[in-house]
Amino acid sequence: MENRSFYNEILTEHNLRPANKHDIEGATVTLEGINPSCGDDIILSLKVEDGVIVDGGFTGDGCAISQASADMMLDLIIGKTEEEARRLGDIFMRMIRGEVDESELDELEESQALKDISHMPARVKCAVLGWHTMDEMLKAAGIDESGSVTTEGM
Repeated sequence: MENRSFYNEILTEHNLRPANKHDIEGATVTLEGINPSCGDDIILSLKVEDGVIVDGGFTGDGCAISQASADMMLDLIIGKTEEEARRLGDIFMRMIRGEVDESELDELEESQALKDISHMPARVKCAVLGWHTMDEMLKAAGIDESGSVTTEGM
């Protein structure tokens, strides 16, 4: 029970005081993510330099789970390469589906607080909105030889 309380505190903190909920000046990629089933709507922006996500932020509105999840995701991926960020996204998605190897959970840091969302099907789309948006954004934006982001197809 104490563990569940700790995870609730993490979610509450990220929802009430999100460190990454702001516009990003000079963002190199931006994509809107919408969850029509509950009205969550975020705009995710990343600044990528030399193949590394050097800054990121989101704006928009949504439930506590979608907002906290997006904030935790940004805490985790800022400073990572595109490949590392997508790998973490894959681990997160597998965690939500209950398919993650327990040894990988520590890589998700505070994001693993959302592990039990898989038992609440109506909330899964809320938890994965930011992660799905990041994955779609990084799939659509390629990194060229110089490490710059191209946005062809976005």
